[in-house]
Amino acid sequence: MARTNGKSDVDAHDLDAAHELPATDNAAEDTETTESASSRTSGDASELQKVRAERDMLVDRLARLQAEFENARKRTAREQQDFREYAVADAIKALLPSLDSFERALQTSARDKSEFRSGVELIYKQLQGALQKLGLRAIPAKGEPFDPHLHEAIEMVETSDADDHQILEELQRGYKLKDRLLRPSMVKVARNPKH
Repeated sequence: MARTNGKSDVDAHDLDAAHELPATDNAAEDTETTESASSRTSGDASELQKVRAERDMLVDRLARLQAEFENARKRTAREQQDFREYAVADAIKALLPSLDSFERALQTSARDKSEFRSGVELIYKQLQGALQKLGLRAIPAKGEPFDPHLHEAIEMVETSDADDHQILEELQRGYKLKDRLLRPSMVKVARNPKH
């Protein structure tokens, strides 16, 4: 006798091989079960097909977004590189007239030294004007109190003619670009023992 699970005994020839279910006596019930199983299977298949289509669409969208991001990153890097390479172009354009004036001054023969000096003074003013348009400002020094953020003390001079820590002489002019220090002024500073 074969082992069973406590249910009714079924002969092997009565089994429905396709679904591994016992065959029923009623043909109508058999048809109904087969139709519901096939409709359930086709419903599952269509649902699976919809999920796969959605997955494929999302994978495609992800790939496109990744490509767009990579292109944007490369474009930004290229723009930054171009900016670094050509950032001084506007400054150079502003200085070109001064360079042209120097070239013209060197090509002419100055009969009088005062003419040559006045020509160089004009070029100096032209150069100063171009640099001021770019935001360059000279740092005031002579007669000002010493500021270690703006001035670099080269020498301390003992004197009673000026206040303590007052700048006596500017050895090299300092400059700021807008609000940023480019170069501090090199100065001689008074040391007054009376103060």
